[in-house]
Amino acid sequence: MKRPVQTLLLTLTGIGLLHVALFTDTYLRYVKAGLRPPLIVSGATLLLLGLAGAVTRDRQHPATDTGHEHAHGDDHGDVPGHGPGHAHGHDHTGTPRVAWLLFLPALSLLFYAPPALGAYTAARANAKPVAVQKKRFDPLPATSPLPLTLTDFTKRVQQDPSRAITGRTVRLTGFVTPAGADGWYLTRIIFTCCAADSQTVKVRMYGTEAPPADTWLAVTGTWHPRGTLGTRTAEAALDVRDATPVAQPVNAYTDDLPLIPS
Repeated sequence: MKRPVQTLLLTLTGIGLLHVALFTDTYLRYVKAGLRPPLIVSGATLLLLGLAGAVTRDRQHPATDTGHEHAHGDDHGDVPGHGPGHAHGHDHTGTPRVAWLLFLPALSLLFYAPPALGAYTAARANAKPVAVQKKRFDPLPATSPLPLTLTDFTKRVQQDPSRAITGRTVRLTGFVTPAGADGWYLTRIIFTCCAADSQTVKVRMYGTEAPPADTWLAVTGTWHPRGTLGTRTAEAALDVRDATPVAQPVNAYTDDLPLIPS
């Protein structure tokens, strides 16, 4: 790839990274919120490298050198392998066509944000294994409905020997992932670091027809009795009493406490 093209690519990528990290929330579709500072630093570094490359090139090839280059080329007119006007040591190879594809991700950061991960990804991903609760479970507050994350609900159903979740009305928030022809899941996609290592946590919903895929809901209900509560045989599932549409959170790739519908 020729030097000017490299310089342009660096500059566009740097501007794109700075755009999504400083002026939009789009970066949250790719990485965790905590990685915003490194993204800004990376974007600034690429932009500076691109600008430095442009300045260096201008200094090495000033416009006043044009006549000198032609004269230099004429000196080699009788040298085998050099035709008239050819400068010794200059690269006349073109940029491979495939190299231009590198501009697509750079331009997408500026003009087109890929869609957020959602039901399509979750339906094809393995569910995230819920970590074993090593310490004793705290008593559940008397609040009803009780806000829980999908992860905490799953832990209570499958690991709490006190079975404190029995009969409790809980509220969970996530987006809809169809489960074939026989139901649906309330889902969260969680970034450990970035989209490449995303994992999925799902809770099966019973008692209502599946809403449209990717719809964000606050769902209220009670544990659907299947398996032995407090053991791994218990299904992380809910008998739905109410499902209220809510706005997708800005940082959608965490398993935070449910949003309170307005």
